[in-house]
Amino acid sequence: MDLFLIRTLQMILSLSLLILIHEFGHFIFSRLFGIRVEKFYLFFNPSFSFFRAKRINGKIKMRWFSRKSPAEFEEHPEKTEFGMGWVPLGGYCSISGMIDESLNTEQMAQEPKPWEFRTKPAWQRLFVMVGGVLFNFILALILYSAILHVWGDRYLPLQEVKMGMSFAPVAQEVGFVDGDVLLSADGVRLERFDENTMRLIAEAKSVEVMRGGSIVVLTMPEEFMQKIIAGGQGFAGFRYPTIIKEVNSGSPAAMAGLKEGDHLVAIAGKEVPTFAEFGLRLSEFSDQRVSLAFYRDGVLDSVLVQPTSDGKLGVMVQSITEIYPTKEISYSILASIPAGIKMGLGKLTGYASDMKYAFTKEGAKTLGGFAAIGSLFPPVWSWQIFWQTTAFLSIILAFMNILPIPALDGGHILFLLYEVVSRRKPSDKFMERAQMIGMVLLFGLLIFANGNDLYRWLFK
Repeated sequence: MDLFLIRTLQMILSLSLLILIHEFGHFIFSRLFGIRVEKFYLFFNPSFSFFRAKRINGKIKMRWFSRKSPAEFEEHPEKTEFGMGWVPLGGYCSISGMIDESLNTEQMAQEPKPWEFRTKPAWQRLFVMVGGVLFNFILALILYSAILHVWGDRYLPLQEVKMGMSFAPVAQEVGFVDGDVLLSADGVRLERFDENTMRLIAEAKSVEVMRGGSIVVLTMPEEFMQKIIAGGQGFAGFRYPTIIKEVNSGSPAAMAGLKEGDHLVAIAGKEVPTFAEFGLRLSEFSDQRVSLAFYRDGVLDSVLVQPTSDGKLGVMVQSITEIYPTKEISYSILASIPAGIKMGLGKLTGYASDMKYAFTKEGAKTLGGFAAIGSLFPPVWSWQIFWQTTAFLSIILAFMNILPIPALDGGHILFLLYEVVSRRKPSDKFMERAQMIGMVLLFGLLIFANGNDLYRWLFK
């Protein structure tokens, strides 16, 4: 439960920040062009709000746990009402004279006012609609730059992992063999194992690997990414040995005499060169005495050990980054800015490229809702991972909102571009119907994505 709460709190904090920044983008451009903003809210507020605030006669007036705007607020409609609702699923910036999710047809039926969105030139309205996406993207660039400056860039070079990779069955069918070291994809050197490397491999015609001291060229099939998604086991993972970092007092390992630094290599006479193989093999001998071979100071030795009922020895092993040398890059403030911009642009183009898989049968099954978003955060609090995830979610929010779907910013932008080119403004009735259609599509997608989360939780 504690892990669930930590992930949930991280998700709410991250999304709250992103929504505030997004809506502030709409707000700042609206005010810049003299457009009245009626309400600016974090979270939705059906029935009541945690608080409402307005600046009246130079003083900030606040109302706590209010069911509706007080008369004093209603007497000053030219001032924006700020507030916080109780449903933590978003937020909104209510712009006067604009057809949005509120579908305020009563206001739209009145005579247009000079401070309303609909009376402003198309280019000003275009900036207002782009503002949210623009601010989310700028936020991502700022976060990536700050992350690089504070924590730098640390990764494990592929060629340093001498034991190579363990490959999923779908990769083995192509010709990959456990122990292969990834070298290049279509001639592009593979430096680290991340999402960009995965894209290069999935879209390559050939991949080079180091196998047994020789270079082997593998011919890649078409639609390899779809096969990986359908396989449900990923592509590959690092192989590394089982080296004890710490022995728990009173554990089976402690009673058998195992020590820090021991390199475990075989169980019951069967070699287990990697940590993954060691764990699987050990689980076969729960509550049974078994022979375990290990190296200590370069000398091979063995002991009898009885794992726990759940197949554990009671040890902590060295992580892969403690075994193999990592590469670390530090950035000054000035150097972090272009590096952060490059990283943000790379994340955006990569995510946009991956969207094509969402329209395949295999990709549609991987779509997720709030549970999937929450799983992006670690079960323990880490500011570095929190800001990395928030920056990536900001990229996603910017990209998804720019899609030309009615009810999203991209739908409004599409109609505004049409107006600029054709010099004809779509009718309010058309915009209302488009908004309704867009909202139906979005709710359908929301239900489908969260339904996928529920299905995975129940059946996987």
